[in-house]
Amino acid sequence: MSLLQAHNLRKEFGGLVAVNDVTLSVNEGQVHSIIGPNGAGKTTFFNLLTGTHRPTRGTVHFRGQDITHLPVHQRAHLGIGRSYQITNIFPNLTVLENVRLSAQALSADRWRWFRPATTYTRHLDKAREVIDLVGLTKEAHLPATVLAHGAKRKLELALILASGPSLLLLDEPTAGMASEQVPELIETIGNIRAHGGHTIVMVEHNMNVVMNISDRITVMSSGAVLADGTPAQISQDAQVQRVYLGDLYDLSHVAAAEGGP
Repeated sequence: MSLLQAHNLRKEFGGLVAVNDVTLSVNEGQVHSIIGPNGAGKTTFFNLLTGTHRPTRGTVHFRGQDITHLPVHQRAHLGIGRSYQITNIFPNLTVLENVRLSAQALSADRWRWFRPATTYTRHLDKAREVIDLVGLTKEAHLPATVLAHGAKRKLELALILASGPSLLLLDEPTAGMASEQVPELIETIGNIRAHGGHTIVMVEHNMNVVMNISDRITVMSSGAVLADGTPAQISQDAQVQRVYLGDLYDLSHVAAAEGGP
C-alpha cells in the first residue's frame, strides 16, 4: 500500500531544472533509498518531499492527502519526521532530556514551561523506550556534546522517533561517520524496522548501507529518474552501472542473494 506519492515533481531555479518531472511511490513499511551521482537532483527532490522547497509544479501526497504546499511543521503533525545531514541536537542537555523534549514537542504539553521535567512521566517513558530502540541506553544521562559522531546520529534518529512518526525521511544518515560506525547504524535501522510502524525514505551515498537495508531503490541522474527497482534489479541495470555505480561496487552478491544470475 502506497504511503507517500510524488507525481510529476519539478523544481526550477531560474533557468536550471534541478528536478525534472519525477514520479515516485513509497510503499508502507518499506525502506526506499534515493541514490545518484553528485548533481543528480536527489537532495532537491528530497527537499520537495519534506516541504523545505516548494515545487514549480507537481504534487506530493501522504496517506492520500495532498501535502504539496504544507510547511514542515504541519507535516510533522501528520506523522512525517526528517533528519538532516548536519546533526541537530541540544549539545548541553543529556540524551534523555533531548529525546524527552522531542516527545513533548508535538503534544498538548508543549506550551507548559513551568512544570518540573520529572512530572512529564509519559514523555520520559517514551524517551526511554526510543533511547533503548536506537541503542543509547548506557548514554542516556550523558550530555549530548560528549557523544561520538555515530552516537549523535543515533540520537538524531531518537529525536525523530520520539514524536511518533510513521514516515522517516533520512538525509544522508551516515554522513561524517567513520566506516567502523556504519554497521551500528545499519543495525539501528534494522531495529526500527523490526519495531514496526515505520516507513523510511533515505538519501544515501554509502552503497553498502543502501544495498543492505533497502527494499527499493530509485536512481536519479540529471534531475530525472534513471531506474527504479529492488537492489538486485538495480545491481544488474547496465545504465545504472555506467552512469553511477561503475566498477567501484561489486553487486553480484546482491543479485545472487535474490536469485539473480
